[in-house]
Amino acid sequence: MKKKPVIGVLALQGCVDRHRPHIEAAGGEFRAVKTAADFDAVDAFILPGGESTTMLKLIDVFGLWEPLVRNFAKKPVWGICAGSILMADKVYVDAAKTLAQKSFGLLPITIVRNGYGRQLDSHTAEVDGFEVSFIRAPVFEAVANDVNVRAVHGGKPAWVAKGPYMASAFHPELTMNYPSPMHRAFVEMAKAA
Repeated sequence: MKKKPVIGVLALQGCVDRHRPHIEAAGGEFRAVKTAADFDAVDAFILPGGESTTMLKLIDVFGLWEPLVRNFAKKPVWGICAGSILMADKVYVDAAKTLAQKSFGLLPITIVRNGYGRQLDSHTAEVDGFEVSFIRAPVFEAVANDVNVRAVHGGKPAWVAKGPYMASAFHPELTMNYPSPMHRAFVEMAKAA
């Protein structure tokens, strides 16, 4: 019997524990990760929803940028909402597209932070037949031709993948119907890696 892939959820800030039942129902093992040693001990990463600028500050404060870069180069990564912002190769802080934000540049996508609107514009929608939450969600403004668009919302890509990397503008972990199709897809990516 093949070992369950260990899915590390970056636990510096944001929605972490709500991923546990989805990961376990999809056949993976959940682990909250915060240190370079933690990163080396997992098979794949989820960069959770939360606040991307806060996550970036904590990554820098704790000296985690290089250990993450090293691990992301050889393991699957899924960015959710704020996590997708950390994965994009181009990030705009506003709709005017004048301010850029640092990112890991794992996916050839352009993101506009809070593109679906502020907190009051947060909403739920069905993606792939599953109810998800768009909470101050980023808009995937553009994706490269070789990026697989797995779902669209409001006329824009909302769930994308390329190679070992996946990103979603929405939170599937907040729905208590385990596992989400997105968690199932990501655990399968981790098993195949």
